Amino acid sequence: MRSPFFSGLIYIALGITFTVFAIQQVISSDWGFFVYVLLIFATFDFGAGFRLIGLCSIDFCDL
Repeated sequence: MRSPFFSGLIYIALGITFTVFAIQQVISSDWGFFVYVLLIFATFDFGAGFRLIGLCSIDFCDL
């Protein structure tokens, strides 16, 4: 089983990836529905990632 710290890093990496894709989509075309969906996914991933890393700082994980 993965530690919360590692899972948090994966979620943050996914949030960065979704944000980059959204920025590229806005540059290539205008703001559309797909951009908003990507940004919502990025927001959820950043929130989950920071929450999992926060759990690790409270000493719930074994590194």
